[in-house]
Amino acid sequence: MTLQTIQAAAVRIDPAPDEQPGQGARILIVDDDERNLLALTEVLSPLADIVTATSGRDALRTLLKQDFAVILLDVFMPGMDGYETAGLIREREQTAKIPIIFLSAVNKETEHLMRGYGMGAVDYVFKPVDPLVLRSKAAVFVDLYLLRRRIEDQARAEQDLREAKLKAEAQRLMAETSLQRSRLRQAAIVDSLPLVLFEGSLDPRGAMRRRMMQSERGDAASGFKQAESHWEERILEGDRETVEQAYRDGAGRVSVGYRWQDADGQVLHLLEQAVRIGPREWVGSITDVTGQRQLEEQLVQAQKLDAMGQLTGGVAHDFNNILAAMLGGIELLERRIEPDETEQRILRQMREAAQQGVDFVRRLMAFARKQTLSPSVVDPHELCRSVAGIAEHTMGKAIAIDWRVAETELRLYADPSQLALALVNLLINARDAMPAGGRIEVSIDEPELDADEPAKLRIVVRDDGAGIPDELIGKVTEPFFTTKPMGEGTGLGLSMVAGFVEQSGGSLKIASRAGTGTSVEIVLPAAVRGAAGGEPPAQSSLAPARPLKGRVLLVDDEETVRLIVSEMLGDLGVAVETAADGSQAMERLRAKRPRIDFVLTDLAMPRMNGIELLQTMADEGISVPIAVMTGNPDQTMLRDCPAATPLVYKPLAMDQLRDLVAEAFARERA
Repeated sequence: MTLQTIQAAAVRIDPAPDEQPGQGARILIVDDDERNLLALTEVLSPLADIVTATSGRDALRTLLKQDFAVILLDVFMPGMDGYETAGLIREREQTAKIPIIFLSAVNKETEHLMRGYGMGAVDYVFKPVDPLVLRSKAAVFVDLYLLRRRIEDQARAEQDLREAKLKAEAQRLMAETSLQRSRLRQAAIVDSLPLVLFEGSLDPRGAMRRRMMQSERGDAASGFKQAESHWEERILEGDRETVEQAYRDGAGRVSVGYRWQDADGQVLHLLEQAVRIGPREWVGSITDVTGQRQLEEQLVQAQKLDAMGQLTGGVAHDFNNILAAMLGGIELLERRIEPDETEQRILRQMREAAQQGVDFVRRLMAFARKQTLSPSVVDPHELCRSVAGIAEHTMGKAIAIDWRVAETELRLYADPSQLALALVNLLINARDAMPAGGRIEVSIDEPELDADEPAKLRIVVRDDGAGIPDELIGKVTEPFFTTKPMGEGTGLGLSMVAGFVEQSGGSLKIASRAGTGTSVEIVLPAAVRGAAGGEPPAQSSLAPARPLKGRVLLVDDEETVRLIVSEMLGDLGVAVETAADGSQAMERLRAKRPRIDFVLTDLAMPRMNGIELLQTMADEGISVPIAVMTGNPDQTMLRDCPAATPLVYKPLAMDQLRDLVAEAFARERA
């Protein structure tokens, strides 16, 4: 280090009293001579924070970590000189814009100056350095650096302010949009509800004078304009006093239901809820609960029908046992004695009365959806022809029937006999609705269905009779309900039809108004012409010309049934043993002597029923033909009955019993 440099370093330059070193600015001094670094640091430290490096490599490493206002770079250094270091500094994007001041004690020629400026230097200072000059030069770049930093900070602050403002504006817009959506959603929800908002006041006698707060909803609900509504005048007379009393007694809050007539004359069920906001002022809402009331009525009706259906099944079982004994006994008497004409008439009337009981039970079972059906393909034209033949003898000359069958490839799929019986019942009801005569229209066509619905056909029976009042339309399919005079109807016709249709997988709809006639629509499953369809099996023709030979075990818990059926079997020539339940039957079958050729068992019995008997026989390897008989075909235990097991229904006729036993004997001896 030269003497001049040392002297310069010894000169201490203090900043003016109001002058402070650059806050946040740094100056990088690069020199391989520690004494020069010390002297330059003393000169420039009042301006900024000083960072030193003793080589070009140290300087490059330092520049990677920090930012500087200016670099003082010695030209002549071992290893990597100042020019090479400056070139690398300018190549880096991070440091390319930092001002460089070259310091040199040699190389003062113009050639070296030009090279320095060519390497990106902003100044070229020769040693010995004048402290004032160097400090002034460096101060310029420190000030520029600090100014740039202030501008950048201000720009960032302004950008942050703009972003904050934009964010606040966006949040305000989002809040306004959310509020608007919330208002629209609430308005849509209110508008979608079947209710009317109102405000009103009580008059001196306690009647509410309402003013609709939403005229559009009020118009839609009432069918009247705002000024014409007169809401309270449309409350049915029987409910008006109830509403007024509710407001007189209401302790600040009212909830009352009533009936109300709209502009079309339709009666609606409404629920009015209100709160008091003043001595006589109220606000509230009126809700249409007509649909809810209808669903409640339908639920009560369904529960009632279900309970009656369960009762019907039990009654039918007991009735069939009684009728089996009666009809079997009558048939035995007719075969065993030679009655005179009077006795024959008595027996015939007894048979007809018992047969009416059988028909009555069948109708009960149809209502309860528990009858046994044998569905098959039914041609609509054949159905009309067969029913027309029956109707000719029952309609009378004052009734004309107009049959209309649309041309279609579809055929009804239902039990033929039950379908014909249902149609006859509808015709009889239509006839009875027109005591002075009239016209009945019967049409069969294809209903409108969705594309994915299975094929169906519709049967519609229309009459011009007295019709059915609105309050009775929901009751006409109930069993024993009838509008006919005492003794002129059982009330099972429409209930039987409804049960048959539902059990067949169809639907029933009745449309009627008092004085305008009635329309009954039945929709049933259909099949394409020529489809196979569960034709009922042909009756066995195995009845022999001579008496049957074999031994039958009859199992039934009803003593009268055991007596009558065993006598009928005895008349067929077979030996009969009896058991009161499945347990007694198993004791006899385990004995094996004498041999049992056929087991005829009741289904529902105490201790061990018919299905349990059949399963026990199979478990113990007893391979005797067995048939099951029942008086109630809807027994859930039938689900466990093997499909190959014959199933017959009480009461049994002699011919049916003979065919059953003959077929069993034939299987046993095959």
